[in-house]
Amino acid sequence: MQSAKENRHQQLDSFTDVEFVSGGKSMINTPFTVTDTCSAAEHMVPENKVVAAAAEVNVQTEQLTAKDGEKKYTSFPSSLARSASSRIKQVSKEVKRLATLTRRPPEKSAAARYALNGLKFISKTEGDAAWATVEQRFDELTSTTDRGLLPRSLFGECIGMSKECKEFAGVLFDALARRNNITGDLITREELKKFWNRIADESFDSRLQTFLDMVDKDADGKITEDEVREIICLSASANNLSNIQKQADEYARLMMEELDPGNLRYIKIENLEMLLMQGPNPLARGRGKSRNLSIMLSEKLKPTRDHPLKTWYRDFNYFLVDNWQRFWVVALWIGIMAALFAYQYVQYRKRDAFDVMGHCVCMAKGAAETLKLNMALILLPVCRNIITWLRNKTRLGVAVPFDDNLNFHKVIAVAIAIGVGVHGISHLACDFPRLLNASPEKYKPMEPYFGEQPASYWYFVKGCEGVTGIIMVVLMAISFTLASPWLRRRKEEKSSKTLMNKILNKLTGFNAFWYTHHLFIVVYILLIVHGVKLYLAREWYKKTTWMYLAVPMTLYGGERLVRTLRSRAQAVNILQVPVYPGNVLVLHMSKPQGFKYKSGQYIFVKCAAVSPFEWHPFSITTAPDDNFLSVHIRIVGDWTRQLKTVFSKVCQQPSVDKSEGADSLQEGNNPIFFPRVLIDGPYGAPTQDYKDYDVVLLVGLGIGATPMISVVRDIINNIRSIEEEENSLEGGTRPPTPKQKTESNSSSSHKHEFRTRKAYFYWVTREQGSFDWFKDVMNEAAEMDHRGVIEMHNHCTSVYEEGDARSALIAMLQSIYLAKNGLDVVSGTRVVSHFAKPNWRAVYKRIALNHPDTTVGVFFCGAPAPVKELRQLASYFSHNTSTTFVFHKENF
Repeated sequence: MQSAKENRHQQLDSFTDVEFVSGGKSMINTPFTVTDTCSAAEHMVPENKVVAAAAEVNVQTEQLTAKDGEKKYTSFPSSLARSASSRIKQVSKEVKRLATLTRRPPEKSAAARYALNGLKFISKTEGDAAWATVEQRFDELTSTTDRGLLPRSLFGECIGMSKECKEFAGVLFDALARRNNITGDLITREELKKFWNRIADESFDSRLQTFLDMVDKDADGKITEDEVREIICLSASANNLSNIQKQADEYARLMMEELDPGNLRYIKIENLEMLLMQGPNPLARGRGKSRNLSIMLSEKLKPTRDHPLKTWYRDFNYFLVDNWQRFWVVALWIGIMAALFAYQYVQYRKRDAFDVMGHCVCMAKGAAETLKLNMALILLPVCRNIITWLRNKTRLGVAVPFDDNLNFHKVIAVAIAIGVGVHGISHLACDFPRLLNASPEKYKPMEPYFGEQPASYWYFVKGCEGVTGIIMVVLMAISFTLASPWLRRRKEEKSSKTLMNKILNKLTGFNAFWYTHHLFIVVYILLIVHGVKLYLAREWYKKTTWMYLAVPMTLYGGERLVRTLRSRAQAVNILQVPVYPGNVLVLHMSKPQGFKYKSGQYIFVKCAAVSPFEWHPFSITTAPDDNFLSVHIRIVGDWTRQLKTVFSKVCQQPSVDKSEGADSLQEGNNPIFFPRVLIDGPYGAPTQDYKDYDVVLLVGLGIGATPMISVVRDIINNIRSIEEEENSLEGGTRPPTPKQKTESNSSSSHKHEFRTRKAYFYWVTREQGSFDWFKDVMNEAAEMDHRGVIEMHNHCTSVYEEGDARSALIAMLQSIYLAKNGLDVVSGTRVVSHFAKPNWRAVYKRIALNHPDTTVGVFFCGAPAPVKELRQLASYFSHNTSTTFVFHKENF
């Protein structure tokens, strides 16, 4: 009699091509590589919302007509109101039907092979290491072990798995050992070679057999609840899904209920195989016109080989087209600096000082003139109220890149550093030594400016000009250094006790940046004194430093005064302070009277109990029509840690249910005891311009999703107001009175401003707990968006990509839980979560295909890692398709 292993191996082609989930949704999505050529992934249906029954895993399927290329949605006939019993019956019925099937025609096995194409045990990010690399690791790891054998505990590290997968690697080791009749926890090099050949084998049968061996430890063809629970825990641990790990018992019972309809207390191995072997969505196959359009676009996007000169010219032309706003501003700025430098250079070349100090004095004075200009200009990009007013009330935003104000501020700072270097070196290393060594005849014209010829270098240093200059250079050096990204965003290392780290912990971080940046007040005072006490100028009108600084300093002073007065008038009441997983503190605040803002804007927050001086910017996460304000604050720095500590001291933890994922800090007696919080704003940000586009792509990384959430809320509110108005018209209600018209005038105008037809929201986060931050927003969007305006995609990067063996069971559990409860098991929301990072090229390509001849606004906020790729793809698809992508990035 054949063993269960042999039976299982022979039955791989014995199942008919029947869909476990109606609609053909695969329980494990195959990861396709999207290239310029057409691939199957381009025709897969994007998942937006959760559906109620097993027959409804895909809410929407995408169809494109060749006539107009517009996107249409075909929804499976269902609703979230369908009872749980009917869902269970549907799933159980399918399981029973699968259990009765005995044979599948050989030609149908391609669907199963297609579904398991990506089932692998080593991900691309881990290198897909060749045997030579594995063998090298074997030698390193066994150099200190007994008899040169590799222990089970080091198996995962040897084959290239991450440390988080140590337990998973142990189970994989056990499965491979059983397959090769190996006992014990030590293996030789030859045995490791066999293991590796099995893991690296890309054949369908081998991959499926290995995975099933891991689940079915005793190889009896039956999977018990304990085995299901163990593999769930291992998969959750490998993917850093702590919530799933905590609820492993519940999920194991769920899988048993769904896959054991006969209450046999075990799952038949063939049922689990069928889950793994589901083919692709039949609605995605052979989609005719849609597929043809995608193929045509793929052909157009294929790279062409042109002459290098032609390629360079085309790329340069694209660069100018994409960056013409930045180009003309920077060109004008450089032109003015060059003109000022040249003017001073020529002027001093004609003076007596040139005979003594030569070209050095011309260089010093030319650099000084550019310094005056830049010290004046550097204040303007940080006049936030003025910039916000200009971008909101004028059309200058068409030609002036207000989004780049902080970048321009940094560029000017670099120019100041260069100017200081040229000016200082020219004086200290050239002019002063020449004055000391000049003959009496040559020096005589300089006596009106320097007096008698000095005898030592110290004469120039101890003077007012020298002292103020040196102090300014030192203060600028401190400010510039601590403003560098590495030091400003450096996290405190408490574990390290070295002297260097102790010094860095004290002198780096946002606080150090904030305080040292305010040394500019001293610098400007010294600059004015330095400009008055010039060596080679006596007439007042030639001392032009104050002329350059007068207007910018007045504007900046007014800016700070407005901030101070407005913040005192905008003290807010704290309503609630939830604390979410991932160290995120949320301030729910009352909205000050008359406080108006746009989605995507930000405010500054100050808590005097933490620091009486510091203001920190945070994006507003509520929509303009909401009756309160909220900001989500990630606890990453010294100020945010102190803020959490201050609120924790005056608040008490509630003893109520915490199922929402947040510990809500609420005042024990009276809200008046909350620390006093002041806000200043709102201030303009790139995301606020989303209403300028009919189609938008919103991308948020981690806490960078905050401005995008405000936009999503705003879209939901607009959808609600439009539906209410349409319902009132359909209901035949009486027309409003003149008084009612006046009261609703603002909301009506707000509705008419709403032009967003489609919004794609991609939220990429590393931690499962992060989804709790905006769970209510995502659920509301899934429930309210009947028109399909918002397409939401959650990506959890801690989970291995779809098709990896370490996430295979998570994908199965996700599909079952989704079908029964209408919720995603990873995010806990009605929005389906995807595994690993998005394929941004595929995202752009699909949007270009869905929205031809359209301008799409791309808005990004978060860590800078994907910025380059997103910007380049926006440019690439804009110049190679009829869809124009305009990229916007939040700057910090």
